[in-house]
Amino acid sequence: MSFSELHLKPSILKALEKKAYSDATPIQKELIPVIFSGHDVLAGAQTGTGKTAAFALPILQDLAGKFEEGKHYPKALILVPTRELAKQVHQSFVEYGEFLPLKSEVLYGGANFSAQTNRLKNGVDIIIATTGRLLEHIGKNHIDLKTIKFLVMDEADTILDMGFLNEVSQIFQHLPETRQNILISATLSAPLKKLSREVLHKPKRIEVDNMGTAASLVKQVVYPVEAEKKAELLSYLIGSRNYSMVMVFVRKRAEADMVAEELELSGLKTAVIHGEKSSGERSRALSDFKEGKIRVLVATDIAARGLDIPSLEVVFSYDIPHVTQDFIHRIGRTGRAGKAGLAITLISPSEMVALRDVERMLGRPLPKENLEGYAPKVLGTQKGARKSDKKKSTDGAFGSKKKKSTTFSKTKKRKTTKRDGFKVYDENKSTKDKKKGRK
Repeated sequence: MSFSELHLKPSILKALEKKAYSDATPIQKELIPVIFSGHDVLAGAQTGTGKTAAFALPILQDLAGKFEEGKHYPKALILVPTRELAKQVHQSFVEYGEFLPLKSEVLYGGANFSAQTNRLKNGVDIIIATTGRLLEHIGKNHIDLKTIKFLVMDEADTILDMGFLNEVSQIFQHLPETRQNILISATLSAPLKKLSREVLHKPKRIEVDNMGTAASLVKQVVYPVEAEKKAELLSYLIGSRNYSMVMVFVRKRAEADMVAEELELSGLKTAVIHGEKSSGERSRALSDFKEGKIRVLVATDIAARGLDIPSLEVVFSYDIPHVTQDFIHRIGRTGRAGKAGLAITLISPSEMVALRDVERMLGRPLPKENLEGYAPKVLGTQKGARKSDKKKSTDGAFGSKKKKSTTFSKTKKRKTTKRDGFKVYDENKSTKDKKKGRK
């Protein structure tokens, strides 16, 4: 179906043509007419399916059709979980609305507060915001949301998983009771079900991909490996298979830094993003990655939320995420816009229980491959991992007696050897010694 068949205005079709967009994706075919009808919506769609345009285009068309010259005031609010997604959604509104009289503003932490304030004072029609920064502006009386007609929660499951329910509730108190609500989510968690019952009025439910499933075009494979050999196997797979653009997900910040350092020492140009990095550092790392200046981007789950990297073909899960449904978001970074992708998971014996949780969520077992020299002798039992692995594990949640975390929260020293012409790690040589050898 072409966009013209969706009854979009010529000015919007002109902007889409400029971006060489002609045919609507499945989520766009379903969601655009429903938003035009005025119904509340709960939509399930994986990232990379064109969901931003699916809600942005009908909102732009509705607001442009009722726009009064010179009267810029908040009419649409799009809530997102992270600054990266905020910037990307804002850019989409700017591009799709290039030939419309509407003004949009993006609000997120880490950016200049005074500059945002000045732009709000000059008038704005569409606001894309993270919850915390939006509340700051509300608290300073910089913005009045009583005129909002459209409320969109993009990646609503992530907003709730990140602990922003209280902030969302505060924002709702400043919104008018009569509005159109649109919740977009890749997974349907219990908190999201509860929120949808409280917020949505007789909603239309749209599911292009079943909520809680990974993208169908993504091939998945699991490599069992001893925990202390994960970094070695990771660098070996990237190098020996000549993966040119790779994203690696890691649960913890400290481990993300460690993995990035190990990959750099293997000769792989690598950057890392996590919550302790500034907005500028994260933006530069992402820009360098997209431009091919670095080969590997290591990220924690929270830092990578909402990242749109259309050409990304390979995603590694260095471990199993604390929140099982985050696995869907990891996989969703690849296989985007109809392209095939590859998702590789490195699994240690102590994580087998967590892997089974992922497989239950997906509704199928994931294929496993053993590589000589890496596969552990024991992968754990039906009740969990080996006792020895539990004692050694630093995962802090799975296969041990530690409490399972719902918050977001030294590998052995090695020397380098060669395998298939690519550096990998062996035991006994320190990181300090390796750095000396590279000088």
